[in-house]
Amino acid sequence: QVQLVESGGGLVQAGGSLRLSCTTSGRTFSHSALGWFRQAPGKERGFVAAINWDATTGYAESVKGRFTVSRDNAKNTLYLQMNSLKPEDTAVYYCAARGGQYYYTRADEYEFWGRGTQVTVSS
Repeated sequence: QVQLVESGGGLVQAGGSLRLSCTTSGRTFSHSALGWFRQAPGKERGFVAAINWDATTGYAESVKGRFTVSRDNAKNTLYLQMNSLKPEDTAVYYCAARGGQYYYTRADEYEFWGRGTQVTVSS
């Protein structure tokens, strides 16, 4: 059974940092693209960042220069380092995996999802 489990969310003040982790199990994703999405109340789930099998990355414009996505295939773990957090970053953050090697920014391109971790940024 494939599982993706996020951790590292919490409450932080504006300007602070958090690091999210997503541990996968049930199959290997070392040759797959992995991504982070987020969903704020009343909004659709949107793309945040992703990393291809070869460690090339992509980011939403709103997080470029502040967030960094990385992966450790030996630990089956995906990371999202979030710096200079803003109140508008408040959302539930989800990790996702797809069978293909390259990322997409559409959520429906990902077959596997975690349950999410809440990130709240206070002003």
